[in-house]
Amino acid sequence: MAASRLPPSALNLRQFLVRQQVLGLYRSILRAVHHIPDPADRQYMARWAREEFKRNKGESQEITIRMMITQGQKQLQELERALHLAMS
Repeated sequence: MAASRLPPSALNLRQFLVRQQVLGLYRSILRAVHHIPDPADRQYMARWAREEFKRNKGESQEITIRMMITQGQKQLQELERALHLAMS
């Protein structure tokens, strides 16, 4: 085995960047969920977010992952808008 060969689990640059986007989206969603005033709703939304990300963890098609990121960003914007309206 050549020394320059990467292990099978190593990510290329594009995969690394997409992974960073996914993790950033997850963190942003959890930060937004933290602002939900009702504890039961907050727990429900945090559990929902965890389950959604876990359910899609095995996806490997970059185009599908990018579509899910876009959908997640839209859902995050809706959540933030709803929280903003609730606090007004």
